Amino acid sequence: MSHQRLITHSEKETILAAEKIAASFNGDEVVLLTGDLGAGKTVFTKGIALGLGLQNIDQVCSPSYTILNVYKSKFDIYHFDFYRLSKGETSQLGWEDYLGCGVMVVEWAEKMDFKGKAFRIRIEIGTNEERVIFIKN
Repeated sequence: MSHQRLITHSEKETILAAEKIAASFNGDEVVLLTGDLGAGKTVFTKGIALGLGLQNIDQVCSPSYTILNVYKSKFDIYHFDFYRLSKGETSQLGWEDYLGCGVMVVEWAEKMDFKGKAFRIRIEIGTNEERVIFIKN
C-alpha cells in the first residue's frame, strides 16, 4: 500500500492532481473520498473525470439527492454521494453491482463498508484555498 500527501492551493490544482491520478486508471478502480463538507470531494471527482476524458467536467455535480450520477467517458464513471444516508442505508443500495463496471467514485465513503482494493482519499481544508490530500492505494 502506498501513501501520498499532496497540497493544492486552488480548485484548479485539485482538479489537476486528480486528473494525474486518474490518467493511469484501467477502468475498474474504486475511489473512496472522505472529508468535511466543502473540502473538495466533488472538485476532486471533476479531476478524475477529466483524467478519464470527460469532455465537459461542468456536468460533474454532487449527487446528494439522487445518490448516483453516471458520466460517459473513456470508462463509465459511477459517482455516488452518501451524504444524506446512514451507514445502514448505504448497505441496502446495491452499490456493489457497479464494482468492475467502470470507475466508481464515492463521496462520504466513511458511510459504507468497503474492504476491497481502493484509492482511499481524505481531503482536509487548509488555509485560504489550500487543500491537504491524503491518498492510500
